[in-house]
Amino acid sequence: MDVHGRDLRYFVAVAEEMHFTRAAERLYVSQPALSKQIRALERQLGAPLFVREPQGVRLTRAGEALLPHARAVLAAWDEAAAAVEHAKTEQAATLVVGMSTSPARGGLLPAIRSRFSEAHPTVTVRLRQIGWEDPTAGLADGSVDVAFIWLPVPDEVRYAHVLVAEEPRLVALPETHPLAARESVEFSELLDEPFLALPPAAGALRDHWLALDARAGRPPRIGAEIAGTEETYEALVDGRGICLVAAGNASLISHGGVVTRPVSGLTPGRLVLARRADDQRGLVRGYLHAAHQVVEAAG
Repeated sequence: MDVHGRDLRYFVAVAEEMHFTRAAERLYVSQPALSKQIRALERQLGAPLFVREPQGVRLTRAGEALLPHARAVLAAWDEAAAAVEHAKTEQAATLVVGMSTSPARGGLLPAIRSRFSEAHPTVTVRLRQIGWEDPTAGLADGSVDVAFIWLPVPDEVRYAHVLVAEEPRLVALPETHPLAARESVEFSELLDEPFLALPPAAGALRDHWLALDARAGRPPRIGAEIAGTEETYEALVDGRGICLVAAGNASLISHGGVVTRPVSGLTPGRLVLARRADDQRGLVRGYLHAAHQVVEAAG
């Protein structure tokens, strides 16, 4: 015996309203059509479900027995329909990943994508390069869903993150610089050097790469402002200044004419995969979970 979900929905409405006319109004159907469907359901079940009275209806014993099961079936169907809608949405979904520089680092990016795709095979992951003037790599203005960013960032409490790398800060120098011949340098030896700086909009991140935390209040000399890898390389080769760079990014600028050297006296840089803290979407959280799994597997 197959009963349509519509019939159960009609039955529950009458049982809750205890009145055919009010139930019909709630369901946006005519009262005669509703009565006809309830009678058909009663014939199908072989038992009356309601006692018709002048002022309304009341449930029979059979109706009382059916009601909780009918509600459970309808609730289960609503859950199933919602799950299908979620699957349809996810199937057509695109996750945008922001970054200011490539977070390659031994295959980190493809490893995260691989784990994420295992759980969400139909989702398209799209990478978006964001200029250095935005330290959140698109998170702040909502142009990306998640982003690889360096800490600290302005309004850091707005973001939740997974730490993916902690790396020493190196100094990048023109190969003609007097300190380029050294194997390593003390940061105190760099205090009077002109530094290449991120745009002022980068805020706390600009301060981090100028190492304000290691200057004891001594202001840096700014030789030039930089907003991308190519600009940085050109400024270094031109001798407009030196700059600090994360160890994992050293290869991006260590071409002809530029060298990098370890610097003592500095805290490491922290690269994280971040999302907006109030963004609780499953795909967003799933991508961060994939990153967490990759980092844990790497030890």
